[in-house]
Amino acid sequence: MDLWFSDFHQDNVKLSINVEREVYSEHSEYQHIAVLDSKEYGRILALDGELITTEKDESFYSEMVVHVPMNTKADIKSVLVIGGLDGGVLTELEKYDAIETIDVVELDQRAVEVCQQYLPQSKMAFQDERVNLYIQDALKFVRRKENAYDLIIVDSANPFGLNESLFTREFYGNCYNALTENGILISQQANSFYQEDVTAFRHISDRLKAVFPLNTVYLTSVPSYAAGYLLVGFSSKGINPKESTQLASRSAIATQYYNDDIHVGAFYLPNYIKEMLTSET
Repeated sequence: MDLWFSDFHQDNVKLSINVEREVYSEHSEYQHIAVLDSKEYGRILALDGELITTEKDESFYSEMVVHVPMNTKADIKSVLVIGGLDGGVLTELEKYDAIETIDVVELDQRAVEVCQQYLPQSKMAFQDERVNLYIQDALKFVRRKENAYDLIIVDSANPFGLNESLFTREFYGNCYNALTENGILISQQANSFYQEDVTAFRHISDRLKAVFPLNTVYLTSVPSYAAGYLLVGFSSKGINPKESTQLASRSAIATQYYNDDIHVGAFYLPNYIKEMLTSET
């Protein structure tokens, strides 16, 4: 039987991946969880029918959301990851010995358990003694924190549905309070190619600008994602990643996608994205 998994990038566009087998499928309290094996992309994690990560290009995303901030601010010791159940972001953070604590907040315990059972990287990442896992609502968790983290990574898919509360002005305000004086917030900001993603981008960007004094975006290429790339938001209380880079620590860290040139070049944006950012301003 010829099996295909289709991830709808928008109503009229989808990415279809030939699937060898369905490894696992379950409806948890919050969402449908599926783990699939494919020839081209390896193991795939899908939540509510949406492709979350693939074995083949996972590092294209995780490396960029971790190494860009880590090599912009040299003294990051405490990190909060909101989401990150697949373990990719954790794996990259754990390459830095200077990090002392990594708190992970995830709402769906079953999704975490499934990932740890069927995604080998996830199980290994959560075994690091610096990692503390909290199964609870991230909005409530961050609300109780003040001056606690040097870096917060919001590893959530989109500003609608289950994760909607993580893309509000209240949430970003709580993140601001939870960050240390020169803390950094990293967030997904869609792709600004399809109209619904432009809408999502504006939704996120407007709320971040209402809270953080410095906001910019950079690009990473992720072949399995809509439009083949992702905009990543960099928000801070004052650090500008284009002006402040600490490049020394990367030489000893193995990466598949990220390097010195990518770090700098990711902030050079295509004209249509620059124009959108200018029109927002």
